[in-house]
Amino acid sequence: MDNEINFILLGLFNHTQTHLFLFSMVLMIFLTSVMGNALLFMLICKDPQLHMPMYFLLSQLSLMDVMLVSTIVPKMAANYLMDTRSISPAGCGTQIFLLLTLGGGECFLLAAMAYDRYVAICHPLHYPILMNQKLCLHMTIGSWLLGGVDGLMQAGTTMSFSYCHSREINHFFCEAPSLVRLACADTTFFELFMYVCCILMLLIPLSLILASYSLILAAVLNMRSTAARKKAFATCSSHLGVVGLFYGAIIFIYMRPKSYRSVAHDKVVSAFYTIFTPVLNPLIYSVRNKEIKGALRKLLEKHFLGHQ
Repeated sequence: MDNEINFILLGLFNHTQTHLFLFSMVLMIFLTSVMGNALLFMLICKDPQLHMPMYFLLSQLSLMDVMLVSTIVPKMAANYLMDTRSISPAGCGTQIFLLLTLGGGECFLLAAMAYDRYVAICHPLHYPILMNQKLCLHMTIGSWLLGGVDGLMQAGTTMSFSYCHSREINHFFCEAPSLVRLACADTTFFELFMYVCCILMLLIPLSLILASYSLILAAVLNMRSTAARKKAFATCSSHLGVVGLFYGAIIFIYMRPKSYRSVAHDKVVSAFYTIFTPVLNPLIYSVRNKEIKGALRKLLEKHFLGHQ
């Protein structure tokens, strides 16, 4: 492949009034996502009361989400505002690597968080043993490493193909399935390899999440307290909503047969898991959480009292 020739990203928006409004909305969502996740990460790091496995996993989710939106949106915004569409092969490969590393890592991290909730609700007395700091650290490192290995393999293989025809990528960022469409070589084996990766990186963690929440819901149904049951149902449904949106979008993009793919649909669905889901996570996982709201209150009080 001639590394001197850049790829062309056709983008998500054109310069009509409607698309300008939508672009502004995406920028607002991006800024909200970065600030929300960064604040959550900072609160968990600074407040000793939040130094628990559940919050450590949540801090890693926030870190992944900040990196995920920062991998996609700034480049998309710069191209739109400067009316340029090019991206270098190195930039394209980096986007694919980071996207798969963070997306894959998040899949396993969400499974670890589901296991943490299962232990907390179904085995509260054994929680310090079943969910100790060492296991929590191992699960976190494992999530990052598995995501990194998947990203390295898929990005390396995708960028090794020869792209001798069109270099126009009908997308707003470099995503492996969109790029593979442009390859001159036969990509059948690589697409099979992508399916295998998806089964390992998506369906296994998803199965663990569904199993954890099934056991949680079974335990909740046996609770005598109606208030406790309602609270647990509300928490589980909101968590499963985020999981469903994130996993559903990724499975739609990476596991559909080639004949069923639509470029327009791919762009919209990709926007969900790269832009919209990261802004939901801090809301879903913290709005109903008393400890996080208490930590935020303490930080604000300390800040305002310190300036009086």
